[in-house]
Amino acid sequence: MNVLLDHFPEFRDGFIGTVSITAVSSAIALVLGVVIAGFRVSPVPPLRFFGTAWVTLLRNTPLTLLFLVSFFVVPEILFPGMSPFLLGSLALGFYTSSFVCEAVRSGISTVPVGQAEAARSLGMTFSQTLRMIVLPQATRTVLPPLSSIFIALTKNSAIAGAFSVAELFGWQKLMSEEGYDILPIFLWVALGYLVITFAISGVFRLLERRMEVAR
Repeated sequence: MNVLLDHFPEFRDGFIGTVSITAVSSAIALVLGVVIAGFRVSPVPPLRFFGTAWVTLLRNTPLTLLFLVSFFVVPEILFPGMSPFLLGSLALGFYTSSFVCEAVRSGISTVPVGQAEAARSLGMTFSQTLRMIVLPQATRTVLPPLSSIFIALTKNSAIAGAFSVAELFGWQKLMSEEGYDILPIFLWVALGYLVITFAISGVFRLLERRMEVAR
């Protein structure tokens, strides 16, 4: 208990940092994932190729390697001076977007083809059909896998602690270097992650119940 009481400001900053990078990278992953999923089911071959390449590349690249590229290559070539928090959020968001894409694409495949055909017969474009007809119906199917994906994202955010991003795992490293017993440190870090993941799970359960009522 003493390790938390003596260093509560640092623990609080680490907890807020984990929540922040989880929220930002989740938003990036959700937006990119939905867009890439649209590319994957697009009637335009170059868009389908780009979507397939995006998913194949990112899903088969170790997350640590993406962090290394984000922190040591991107600032040198594209955006010098970017903060570690933003670089970590981009690496985590891009990586997770490939999994979000596949979850959304699976949800799209559950919508009967006749729905899209009826929309096209009314003169709606592909983007209008996807946005107004297909995605709203696919949402019910997509919510459960998205919950697991964003919980995994929260746990993956620990890698950012090794790249100078203030988060819970970074607090653990600091306390270990100061000589505190490793067991209580890990217990408090685990408790922090559990609070975040239970909150994410609760939000998605609430959304699922609301969608069930809407059905």
